[in-house]
This record gives sequence, C-alpha cells and structure tokens, in this order.
Amino acid sequence: MSEHHDDFLARGPRVALRALTRADAAEFTRLVRVSEELHTPWLSMPATEDAFMAYMDRTDAVETARLLVCLPGADGAIAGFVNINNIVRGAFRSGYLGYGSFAPTAGHGYMTEGLGLVLRYAFGPLGLHRLEANIQPGNAASLALVKRLGFRLEGFSPDYLFISGAWRDHERWAITADMIDAAEA
Repeated sequence: MSEHHDDFLARGPRVALRALTRADAAEFTRLVRVSEELHTPWLSMPATEDAFMAYMDRTDAVETARLLVCLPGADGAIAGFVNINNIVRGAFRSGYLGYGSFAPTAGHGYMTEGLGLVLRYAFGPLGLHRLEANIQPGNAASLALVKRLGFRLEGFSPDYLFISGAWRDHERWAITADMIDAAEA
C-alpha cells in the first residue's frame, strides 16, 4: 500500500493523483504482475524492481509527468497510472499519454475519473495545450475511455509502437485545452 497518500496533486470524488516515485517500486511492480492478463498485449510494463528503476532512469532523462491514480482512503491504494510522456514546451505545449488500470481495481470507473483529473492538471498547472493518446484498435476499454472524455480521432498509424515483441498499429486520439473549456462551458 502507498505511504504517500497525503501527497496528492489533484483530488476527485473517488480518486486522487500523486507523483510516481522510486519508493513505489515494490507495490507498482506487484500490481503489474497481478495485472499481466489485463495488460497483454496492450502494454509492456516493468514487472521487476530493476526494470522499474531502469524505467524511472529513462523517464528522468526527458520531461515526463509520471502519475498514479490512487484511492484516497486510509491506505492510498494504487488503482492505475498515467504518464504524460515526451512533453514539449514552446509553441507546441504537448505530450503523449500512456495509462493503464491495475486488475484489483479495474472496471470501477477509477481511470475515467483519474484521467479526467490528469487532463485538468495537464491543461492547468502543467500549462499544456494538447495531449495525444495512441491506442491499439482492438483495445476496446482504452478506446471507450478516451471517447468518454471527449478525445477526437485524428488518424491511424500502422506499425507505430513496439509492444510485447511486435510493431503494433495504433489509432491517434487527441484532446486540447480548448476542447475541455468548450465541454465545461
């Protein structure tokens, strides 16, 4: 369970966001292992503490927001994660999303609420204008999630990402700060 449950960046009615840290290695990798069936073939996740530390080292080298979707109760249990990868500033102000839920809490809407908090965090304190999610066409749960949150389909990229030993096709879905502002107006 989380020892960081008071360090939330944003809170919703049922979930909260906090930064992923190296102290999360044991719990994060345990959740990855118990969620292997849920994530296959959609994600390649660090399942050992060494792989987790290597992931943290890689993402330390570029601007990335590594976030956990947590249940803000007494134990701050981790329900999922969202990364905003390859953040570019300047005129672009954009990033690429990677996300997933963990099996023990999947299917309860926590990621819908959590990703909604991430959008407000990205378009608010992080100062971004655009987020893109690249999703394999067969990943019905992930496609439904971005559709619920108002992302628009922008295209198709064959052989886009190397995941689980193969180059996988992806649909490109995106959302901008203006789209969020219009939806909330």
